Amino acid sequence: MIELVLRIGFSLLIVFGLMWGLAKVARRPLGSNRGTGALSVLHRQQLGRGSAVAVIQVADKALVVGVTDQHVSLLAETELAAFERHDHRHEHRDPIAVTPDKLEGSVLSSRTWRSAMDFLRDRTTRQ
Repeated sequence: MIELVLRIGFSLLIVFGLMWGLAKVARRPLGSNRGTGALSVLHRQQLGRGSAVAVIQVADKALVVGVTDQHVSLLAETELAAFERHDHRHEHRDPIAVTPDKLEGSVLSSRTWRSAMDFLRDRTTRQ
């Protein structure tokens, strides 16, 4: 009985070790110079499920592109200096003071929720 438990435990350790090793290899970038060439993505902001806006560095230009599932469109060209990479982790940010007037028109506003509920109530009442 003890021998069976030890075998199973040892086998699980080997399997978990292999899974850990494969995960490390899978996370590693394929090319050693990925993102450091003449073309690299400086910033990407997801807008919806299938759309995003990205800032791409091409040589010494920064291109703002719109990306969807079907195609990529050029939105603007801008200066590269505005989007140079720097470490955001060490920046100090002041806490945001949330007041009712700052929430006006946002999803967090109680007025927005009230008007949404009134709209839904009007749409679902039977006549």
